[in-house]
Amino acid sequence: MLSTRLTLALALTLTVTAPAYADPPAAPVAGERGEAVFAGGCFWCMETAFEGQPGVKEVISGYAGGAKKSPTYEEVGGGDTGHAESVRVVYDPSKTTYAKLLDIFWRNVDPFSAGGQFCDRGPQYRSALFPLDDNQRRAAEASKREVEKKLGKPVVTQLESLGAGFFPAEAYHQDFYKKDPLWYRTYRAGCGRDRRLKDVWGAAPETAH
Repeated sequence: MLSTRLTLALALTLTVTAPAYADPPAAPVAGERGEAVFAGGCFWCMETAFEGQPGVKEVISGYAGGAKKSPTYEEVGGGDTGHAESVRVVYDPSKTTYAKLLDIFWRNVDPFSAGGQFCDRGPQYRSALFPLDDNQRRAAEASKREVEKKLGKPVVTQLESLGAGFFPAEAYHQDFYKKDPLWYRTYRAGCGRDRRLKDVWGAAPETAH
């Protein structure tokens, strides 16, 4: 992507003495913090997929899935760290859910593209889900099955661990579409992202601009 940019996601138990009921899950409390991590190729574009969505508080571009701690953009771009360009989505669980974020994720990736996304090739641009707990893992697995059922093809997007963790990218990458909108739009159009998303999903996604 370095050169490309430049150039162009009721149980009941009865006993013999008295009924016992499983406690219902606690309702989310306004102001609570949820986090989710996704990789879908260029993190500039994945930022715009989640920015402004109901319940989303913050979207941070960064690197996840590799073994190296605190990698640089150049190191990740070289393809040797194991990291993928990723985003961390911070959200309010009382206003949105991980399942809704998964829906946004899928509509913004090509789930059939191995070895990268759109014009950006290499493992650093792969699509991936990074579940942060068992609940997220179950939801991610179920959503992947639904996508395969809906689209009628095997999905290559994998569920992965964070590896060494999620590391925010350099400051100039954060909200890049706001800092240099012309360059961002030129890159996105030249990479063919929206054309391919329309081919896969039937319509290009709505994104922040």
